[in-house]
Amino acid sequence: MTARESCDIMDNAGIRPTSMRILVYEAVSGFKNTFSLSDVENALPDADKSSIFRAITVFSEHHLIHEVDDGTGSMKYCFCRNFGDCKKEEEHCHFYCERCHKTFCLQQDAIPDINLPEGFEAEEVSYLVKGICPDCSGKE
Repeated sequence: MTARESCDIMDNAGIRPTSMRILVYEAVSGFKNTFSLSDVENALPDADKSSIFRAITVFSEHHLIHEVDDGTGSMKYCFCRNFGDCKKEEEHCHFYCERCHKTFCLQQDAIPDINLPEGFEAEEVSYLVKGICPDCSGKE
């Protein structure tokens, strides 16, 4: 992703592009699966950690990345391939490997609809499968 593309995406999302935000956005766009704050920090070793955190927070607030709670106590994120223009039917499941502790996006598996009883209102849905990934099980 180019700096110009990053700027355009941020502009469309209502985010002022700064050099640090562009740098962080380009880094997170390169992750194939979920990532943590420390993954971004490792990808940008010369960047200020608090600046990275602030950029991640802004991207999350504007839906350019999505938060994934995999139960580890450390927030994970996944890059929004729709650049913040996500619809309910695009929500997907995640898989947490109990051996390597990686969390994977299961883009092909939509979160099923839940028929809530009258009076209940859903504000957030999370669907997480735990088990062993192909790399750890030796079955690819």
